[in-house]
Amino acid sequence: MPNTIFRGIFDTDMTSVISLPDFLICVGSALIIGMILAASYMWGTRYTKSFVATLAMLPAIVCVVIMMVNGNVGAGVAVAGAFSLVRFRSVPGSAKEIGAIFLAMGTGLVVGMGYIGYAFLVAVILGGMTFLYNRLDLGAGKSMALYKTLHITIPEDLDYTGVFDEIFNKYTDECELVQVKTTNMGSLFRLTYHLKMKKGNEEKGLIDELRCRNGNLEITVSRQENVVGEL
Repeated sequence: MPNTIFRGIFDTDMTSVISLPDFLICVGSALIIGMILAASYMWGTRYTKSFVATLAMLPAIVCVVIMMVNGNVGAGVAVAGAFSLVRFRSVPGSAKEIGAIFLAMGTGLVVGMGYIGYAFLVAVILGGMTFLYNRLDLGAGKSMALYKTLHITIPEDLDYTGVFDEIFNKYTDECELVQVKTTNMGSLFRLTYHLKMKKGNEEKGLIDELRCRNGNLEITVSRQENVVGEL
């Protein structure tokens, strides 16, 4: 019974079956690799508990799936299709999160193929590079702090076309109106601008002059999150 309980009911004598010790070694290794990748992602990065837990489990899940495919071309195609749906059935994530997921899936695939040493090597090298890039803030230029998103509320009788151009020319290098929205039963307009400030310490001056034009209604300035497109 112990020799047959882990065999598939459709297996034949010609089918190679993964032994229980090998299965446990691969899954255990994948779990350790998942913890390495999760720890490297957590360092210096904003994260959620659910995402880190998923990242830690993902190599083991992929490892089990790859071991069960075990050379079956049809099953391999089905698994590839299932993995491709994950990206589109989930909430859009940042480029960093997507990269971490693909790294976890890749290491799980390597372990599932039986190359445990290479899987640990990939996890250590790429996990270490992730840690290093987070520490160095690679790609985070100082100019990124100059990009702002401005939300300004104006009364409905104020023609917003060009009314703020003089102020924007004084304080910004770039200015783009990206959204116009009515609010308060149509009595107010809420405008959204993407700005690039000339200097990072002139936000208060910009807000003070805008308040004189919009009747001292609500104004919000925040960091522009979508300066460049995420994956």
